[in-house]
Amino acid sequence: MTIRSDIADRRAAILADIAAAAGTAGREPTDITLVAVSKRQDDARLEAALAAGQRVFGENRVQEAQSHWQARRADWPDLELRLIGPLQTNKASEAVALFDVIETLDRDKLARALRKAMDDLGRTPRLFVQVNTGEEDQKAGIAPADLREFLGRMREVYGFAIEGLMCIPPVQEPAGLHFALLARLAQDNDVPCLSMGMSADYATAIALGATSVRVGTAFFGERDS
Repeated sequence: MTIRSDIADRRAAILADIAAAAGTAGREPTDITLVAVSKRQDDARLEAALAAGQRVFGENRVQEAQSHWQARRADWPDLELRLIGPLQTNKASEAVALFDVIETLDRDKLARALRKAMDDLGRTPRLFVQVNTGEEDQKAGIAPADLREFLGRMREVYGFAIEGLMCIPPVQEPAGLHFALLARLAQDNDVPCLSMGMSADYATAIALGATSVRVGTAFFGERDS
């Protein structure tokens, strides 16, 4: 099997799973965006994904995303690029210039850097706030108890229209508990979108309200170590 046919088959299977999960939840499959996580993928796999019809990609690092997509944007003007990894403030301008969605807003220092970059560049990526639903010390994100106050500052001080919330559940806990928490937080704070669910649990995330799922291994296959 070629790389192109493999990835096309994988994508079709994921879209079928999304449709089935959406149908079970009484939702429309078109309301859920498949984000292909393209970190550490080579050119052949990126081109295969594009050939299969995939247009929304998630990247963890600004520099790698630039190498993957900056030159391709001219050929694929309908690309949507999402930053799903932590963002350093000194990369804010580069991130604003490249990404259409930044999903990892989680502190005021970053908000200030993003606001300045947006004003300087005249570009306004859509923004998600990352929530540390498991309150893990090693993970970025706003604690659930602090979210309302943080969202208020993002809206009132920085003038951001926050589109969504994002979470990465603890690996040792049932993901559904964290997806349900994120959905409640979104509803309580008038946030319309939820980025949650990865290769192993995106069907669960869709059942609990995900509007986008971030799928890497199931889409591209296991990466070479």
